[in-house]
Amino acid sequence: MPGNFDQNTALLEDTAEKVETIEEIAQINFQQWKDALLSGNAEIVASLYAPDATLLGTVSSKLDKGLDKIQGYFQHFLEQDPNSEIVDEVVQELGPDHYLHLGMYNFKIGPSDAKQTIEARFSFVWKKNDVGDWEILHHHSSIKPEEE
Repeated sequence: MPGNFDQNTALLEDTAEKVETIEEIAQINFQQWKDALLSGNAEIVASLYAPDATLLGTVSSKLDKGLDKIQGYFQHFLEQDPNSEIVDEVVQELGPDHYLHLGMYNFKIGPSDAKQTIEARFSFVWKKNDVGDWEILHHHSSIKPEEE
């Protein structure tokens, strides 16, 4: 059955090209989150979070639980016109459908003619939902403490 072998070989080669490392998946997901921030739409940002997600936001003293609270946080945060860039990162696979992405990122916030840079720490726990899409289960972001 040489015909089937050739088809199976081609199928495996196509599949191999689509396989992504957890680091690549983390980069894609972070870019999607960053693009959602740049949209300026809190509903779009919140749509990346799981229905039962939690958020410890950079500029909040509260633990936000659920999409309504998370959307409310981003409604306020997006008024600052944020743009983020990862400075240092680590990705740790927690299982086939979960990973932890943590590190340091910088936010540029404020009007375009007077942007300020805020250095912050971050951690995202991402999980695949029932339809195979990645969503944020937990997100923590805090301003980087002054170096001693």
